[in-house]
Amino acid sequence: MALPTRLTATYEAGNAWLADSSAHPELTRGLWDADALAPIPSGDVWLVAESRLVTGMPALQRIYADQRGPVLADGDLDRAWWLVPLEAAEELADVRELKVHPAGWSLLCPAMNSYVNGRFWLNRPDGSGLLTDPAGLAAAFGPGGYRRPAEAFG
Repeated sequence: MALPTRLTATYEAGNAWLADSSAHPELTRGLWDADALAPIPSGDVWLVAESRLVTGMPALQRIYADQRGPVLADGDLDRAWWLVPLEAAEELADVRELKVHPAGWSLLCPAMNSYVNGRFWLNRPDGSGLLTDPAGLAAAFGPGGYRRPAEAFG
């Protein structure tokens, strides 16, 4: 069954953005065409913050959509990987539930519409370049979750 046009366009935009984040976009696309995971190193466009999936799923729901970037999950390994801005490591350093990997660490990624070796996108890249806001992510793992400041409501 074919995907709806809007969904196909979103997947294509997300795949293009993610592949272009790698040093070898054509190799990445080739691996995806073969239903394989593609290693994409962090550090040029984003860093990776890792959490347990079991705690990451509720945290994802606590982050507002406009602050929520791509999140890759692996149910077999109980892992979630959050794509965060390059400057996020310092802001997330004190969050016990998160480990920020250094630049150059490779994340094994499936294509947007794929489930490969237990990996799937909880929150897919949409091609816009939106990354998870580190303050929102840190607060989502804290007690009570993230709450916008009163000034945000006008």
